Amino acid sequence: MEERSRVIESTHSSKERTEVREVRESGRTSVLVIGGGINGISTFRDLALQGIDVVLVERGDFASGTSAASSHMIHGGIRYLENGEFRLVRESVQERNGLLRIAPHYVKPLETTIPIYSTFSGILAAPLRFLTHKSGKPQERGAFLIKVGLMIYDTFSRDGGTVPRHRFLGKKRSLAELPDLDPNIKYTATYYDASMHDPERLALDVLQDGRAAHAGAHALNYVEAIARDGDKVVLRDRESGTEFTVAADVVVNASGPWTDLTNGALGVDTRYMGGTKGSHIVLDHPELLDATRGREIFFEHSDGRIVLIYPLKGRVLVGTTDIDADPGEIAVCTEEEVDYFFDLIHHVFPQIDVSREQIVFRFSGIRPLPRHEDTAPGFVSRDYRIEVDEKGDVPLVSLVGGKWTTFRALGESLANVVLGLLDRTRRVSTAGAPIGGGRDFPRTTKARRIWIEENLTGAGERAGRLLARYGTRAADVWAFISQGEDAPLADGDLSTRELAWMVENEMVARLEDVVMRRTSIAFLGNATSEVLDDVAEAMAPLLGWDRARLDAELDQTRRLLNERHGLVLSSRTRG
Repeated sequence: MEERSRVIESTHSSKERTEVREVRESGRTSVLVIGGGINGISTFRDLALQGIDVVLVERGDFASGTSAASSHMIHGGIRYLENGEFRLVRESVQERNGLLRIAPHYVKPLETTIPIYSTFSGILAAPLRFLTHKSGKPQERGAFLIKVGLMIYDTFSRDGGTVPRHRFLGKKRSLAELPDLDPNIKYTATYYDASMHDPERLALDVLQDGRAAHAGAHALNYVEAIARDGDKVVLRDRESGTEFTVAADVVVNASGPWTDLTNGALGVDTRYMGGTKGSHIVLDHPELLDATRGREIFFEHSDGRIVLIYPLKGRVLVGTTDIDADPGEIAVCTEEEVDYFFDLIHHVFPQIDVSREQIVFRFSGIRPLPRHEDTAPGFVSRDYRIEVDEKGDVPLVSLVGGKWTTFRALGESLANVVLGLLDRTRRVSTAGAPIGGGRDFPRTTKARRIWIEENLTGAGERAGRLLARYGTRAADVWAFISQGEDAPLADGDLSTRELAWMVENEMVARLEDVVMRRTSIAFLGNATSEVLDDVAEAMAPLLGWDRARLDAELDQTRRLLNERHGLVLSSRTRG
């Protein structure tokens, strides 16, 4: 994550990493991409596939900022219809349908239900919102408006039956299907979008595809762009402390909500961004999980915000807020936001009690929205645009906006701009190209059983978890695990050989990379002090950490989880 204040820095200098050294010694590339969120990564992959020399730098770990703070959804954006963003909705639905095909290991169909309390509410207010983008007095949408919206949405979704069409139910049938819903509802509307089970791992798969596509493609985490010197950008490796320059023909700024701050470091004053904060909580709550019946509950709360209650990995994800935010400040989920989430749960499931003790993880991020002045946060465009500044020694291309669902199309659009500046032509499209472990992924129960028998022989109960975590890349992971002695870690969610695979193949540099992004240990509430200690002890010999570095990693990760994610972890006394 490109945090700009109170960043938890490494307290110990490390040896320079091999890929960093290679980039430093070369000192030159065709394109430098700054920002390793999903949109920077998608652009990196697209350029690599065109045979373009490209270096991507990210001052944190890959996909550790806004990309890690999403609602874990790939969606068409039905509510963007009210903003008149028909192009974005069409593109989003098409990309959603595409990701269901090319990334089936992480992107799954998600049945979504909207509880509805009136028939005609919002009809008079909706045209005003459409024309002015002012929220006015909050008013829930009634069945008529939602029906019209879903009919339009279905027309965009016609793509070979990728997802079913929507359906409306009256009160009696709605409560028969979802008996814990508020009995005061009048209808429910149910349609399909898609869930994204492991956003950080999906981003990593896209990145690995780019690295494998071209020998001149290099991706560096924990490397930040700090200045510009003519056609060179000054970079700092936050692991070793080394500073060096890289010359490029084009510089791409894909640093999300921090785009203006990055441009400022490069000597260019811009005012493109005006992000909003979105927070979520993760609950270990079997009763609430059961009440959802496997569906996302998606609705508009009484204050006009769109919110969701979403079953995921045996937990319940609840979000999100939409509050103006300063990208110079670290985004955290506040107690007021938690109260808000509890209120909305009670609004939908009035008989289900929730408490703070059931929160196992909380997270918050800043959306990379364009500057929006007086426009209400919920009506700020989620579309993206590309700005090109050619006044310096080399063109500076800035991405403004963008969201998870459209990352493939966005990366292609941004790459097209760069190819034009380089006077190069596109030679391949990413449309329809499988992503990472989505290649040849088994889609049926029978195909899954056969694939596991052929590729994960001897994995036993671990086979399902490996296939879910890596897709078909699990075959390579299991082959590696099988070549040496292996022992369980993190209560069986990880193992020593799998950890070694991550270190050798997935650019792991810090303890937090493993517990927060290469696995779901933290998200699921399994990041105890004991687990952190055991994983750190196993990582130390793999990364050459001495005792001082190991202790620093533990302190740093505990502080991160406590301060930003609502945990209460203390250091464990060593015997």
